[in-house]
Amino acid sequence: MIQLPEYEHGYKCLTTGALRTFLLDSERASARVNWAIRAYAQVLFASIKGLAKIFFIKATALVIKSSIKSLLPLALFLKKHSLSCYCQLVDIATEDTPKQKNRFRVNYILSSLIYGHKVIVTLTAHELHYIPSLVPIFLSAGWLEREIWDLYGLYFSGNFDLRRILTDYGFSGHPLRKDFPLSGFSEIYYSLDQNRIVVAPIELAQAYRIFTI
Repeated sequence: MIQLPEYEHGYKCLTTGALRTFLLDSERASARVNWAIRAYAQVLFASIKGLAKIFFIKATALVIKSSIKSLLPLALFLKKHSLSCYCQLVDIATEDTPKQKNRFRVNYILSSLIYGHKVIVTLTAHELHYIPSLVPIFLSAGWLEREIWDLYGLYFSGNFDLRRILTDYGFSGHPLRKDFPLSGFSEIYYSLDQNRIVVAPIELAQAYRIFTI
């Protein structure tokens, strides 16, 4: 039995099966959604103490702040444990804040088809940190990690296929970093003289433009 916090009609207890039914039915009533998520968060947090730093609720999703060292055991728990069953890795979203020491925030969005709920596991990393790959746990992480490597330059240890996936071969830099120039470093055009596509250093006719009213 799972002891849940007091809410309107006193203390309530739910079994695992009843908790699943309650989470699925809670989408029909916003008041019950908030209570169900809070109750579920307390149960989940008690089960993974030491693997997560902070829990909080954003909209209807549960957000878990973790660390690089705790990522693999936390992901394995969230996928395999009967109280979570987050068997689907939906996406990996990354934010870049250059002024912070650990400038990158990596957000793993997991979905539970059994409970009909999503959880976001978030962690911060420096550009020189090695983030453990989730490919051994979620096969879909392969291409998502390749995308982050291509656009942000974050290295995922354990992913043996970190090739560029969105930019061209020989591309210099990582275009979604905040310190990447908007003009880039090179330009691609078709040369009529050479009868082929040419990659050359970018040449700007005007480095600065001054507009007067």
